Amino acid sequence: MKVPLLDLCPQYNSLKDEILKEIAEVCDSQRFILGAKVEKLEEELKIYCQSAGCVGVTSGSDALLIALMVEQIKPGDEIITSPFTFFATVGAIVRAGAKPVFADIDPVTFNIDPVKVAEKITPKTRAIIPVHLFGQSADMDPIMELAAKHNLFVIEDGCQAIGAEYKGRRVGSIGDYGAFSFFPSKNLGCFGDGGAVTCNSAERNNLLKIYRNHGQSGTYIHEYVGGNFRLDALQAAVLSIKLRALDSWSGGRQRNAAEYDELLKGLEAKGVIAAPKKAAYDVRHIYNQYVIRVMDGKRDALKAFLAEKEIGCAVYYPLSLHLQTCFKDLGGKAGDYPVCEKATSEVLALPIYPESTSAQRQYVADSIAEFFAK
Repeated sequence: MKVPLLDLCPQYNSLKDEILKEIAEVCDSQRFILGAKVEKLEEELKIYCQSAGCVGVTSGSDALLIALMVEQIKPGDEIITSPFTFFATVGAIVRAGAKPVFADIDPVTFNIDPVKVAEKITPKTRAIIPVHLFGQSADMDPIMELAAKHNLFVIEDGCQAIGAEYKGRRVGSIGDYGAFSFFPSKNLGCFGDGGAVTCNSAERNNLLKIYRNHGQSGTYIHEYVGGNFRLDALQAAVLSIKLRALDSWSGGRQRNAAEYDELLKGLEAKGVIAAPKKAAYDVRHIYNQYVIRVMDGKRDALKAFLAEKEIGCAVYYPLSLHLQTCFKDLGGKAGDYPVCEKATSEVLALPIYPESTSAQRQYVADSIAEFFAK
């Protein structure tokens, strides 16, 4: 049996006729940049994310960057974030000219630990970027309390977590901004790169629209130095169709995760793996990834074994960001963030996409058991 880490073909085939019709409509109109399709998607996403505003942009990476630009981030400013996330979170901080400051993570959720955030705040701190990793919200109440106390703004990195909730609130509606990615492998993915920024005020929404189009407040009138962050109409048209199915797909991921939890109970009881756990606070976890921990230094061997069994799996992420070569000037060293560094040596993502079958999950669980029985 083959079990890919992700197979997008069933999702596409279920919507193919509707998607191709929409694409043809955009092509017939020859209106490819911004326009009515993008405006429609922005309104739909604003409602879905329960935010005051939403602006479509070119990618999740640019969603983070443009929010920092709107807030006039400058050299010398410090932004606190997680060392255990995709590169783009920290890349945006550096591209904006600021200094990333890392705070270690919670060992259960893999999300930034608010207690560690508090320890990193200085007079130079301007913002906090919590990452809702793998589809589960960070603990936002204490983060927002810290932000209010120290006059900081908060950008939620929800690039893996659209539709996730924290105490009944959608991620992206809690902080000042929310950044989302529509990379094809996300729970809501387009046909290339795309993203969106949610925000908590009409003023910020207007500034985001200005900044995404080279800082233009009117035709060839530039109030700011923005960028070319415009979302394509083709991508917006595809996303509007797929958004209607998102909760169903997320429900499928949740059911698949619950099935894995049962299948892996025996191995977890033996202490050879740890299945992902929900946070102690109230969350809606939408499982962009189902990430187990593999104990006793056996993660890489298990990954190789599963590959031999034609089971797709992946390591998100193998190296803490404070140890990446491109950030060596920050002075990070091994041992600085022990919870994160331990996670990088243990985590392994298993196939969780909604169209995967019970037989496939049984095969994955049986193969993991076979590995540890050797």
